[in-house]
Amino acid sequence: MPRTDTPDVFPVENVDVIEEITIQAAGPQHYKYAGAICRLIEEAANARGTGIAKRKAEYVQSKMEEGKAVIALAGDRLAGFCYIETWSHGRYVANSGLIVAPDFRKMGLAKQIKRHIFELSRVRYPDAKIFGITTSLAVMKINSELGYKPVTFSELTTDDVFWQGCQSCPNYDVLTRTDRKMCLCTGMLYDPEEESKKKKEPPDKHP
Repeated sequence: MPRTDTPDVFPVENVDVIEEITIQAAGPQHYKYAGAICRLIEEAANARGTGIAKRKAEYVQSKMEEGKAVIALAGDRLAGFCYIETWSHGRYVANSGLIVAPDFRKMGLAKQIKRHIFELSRVRYPDAKIFGITTSLAVMKINSELGYKPVTFSELTTDDVFWQGCQSCPNYDVLTRTDRKMCLCTGMLYDPEEESKKKKEPPDKHP
């Protein structure tokens, strides 16, 4: 399993940006970025027209304090962020609030942040199923590369608190009308038990 306690340096070259972005586990030293992170999450939700649950700065700071978040910084500038949530007594894990600041988009940073938060989740919760719901094709592609599979909502957590987080989404009525069976989001799931079985299966033998 890759180490998550040391930061990775992500070289960036763009027309307006030539610098290095450091991706690392977030901690109390990053509290000052919580307000900006919340604004980016809200702006992303508004731009997409679908739900990313709004969060308060105190909530983001709690994730930093618990070591359940990854932050990307270009010097002292916020470049991106993502955090871990646990549901159903730790049997399910979600990587939530993935955002990239406008100046650092279209350079592969979201994929790097997603990989880091996925690895951190696997270290902290090795037996948990990691899931997400999204309308973003880019996120779906990243998830697929990490081993997620599209699933029905019935295979995700039944924790009411998780689904209540969708209330700030303009499509929440769709979710309630279908009794949480479907919405505009696609459910995706990484099952470590299934992945372990795949690795143990002998390779196909061709004649």
